[in-house]
Amino acid sequence: MSRIIAGAAGGLTLSNVAGDATRPTTDRVKESVFSRLEHWDAFAGASVLDLFAGSGALGLEAMSRGAHQALLVDAGTAAVKVSQTNAKRVGKAIGRPDAIRVLKGKAPAVLSGVDGEWDLVFLDPPYPMGEDELAHVLEVIAGRLRPGAVVVIERSSRSPEPSWPAGLAPISDKKYGETRIHYAEPGD
Repeated sequence: MSRIIAGAAGGLTLSNVAGDATRPTTDRVKESVFSRLEHWDAFAGASVLDLFAGSGALGLEAMSRGAHQALLVDAGTAAVKVSQTNAKRVGKAIGRPDAIRVLKGKAPAVLSGVDGEWDLVFLDPPYPMGEDELAHVLEVIAGRLRPGAVVVIERSSRSPEPSWPAGLAPISDKKYGETRIHYAEPGD
């Protein structure tokens, strides 16, 4: 089981997706990522996009810490059901159940059907996802970011650095065992 670490829903236990189709972010990695995002003041009033959401833990953590709204997206039926359950629980805990939406589908297709720009984007794609597919998702996202936005990508530490499209510039990356976190922002 994972949990919400801090904020209005801090301590709330989240359900995980059964099986090995998803790979929950460890508490250690999540704490480090959210500490950095907190330092960058990334939450207050933010519109959050959580792609390849799995249980929704990253987007829901951001909501607990003060984000304005979140969209959680996953292509897996089981993941969407778990995300919906977790979103209801976190929405109730923060007193804003309508601020969190969960949609089922592949990232580019879902994004073509929703309006909006994002302040904070989490991408935690399956480790075997091809680099071309990830590059396409990043290209779609790059045109939908607000000034000052932050993009957080979780990949295998053995994966190459993402191919950054025009409009998205890397900030930094950090390795945590088998996981590498990449940070990017709007820019050239």
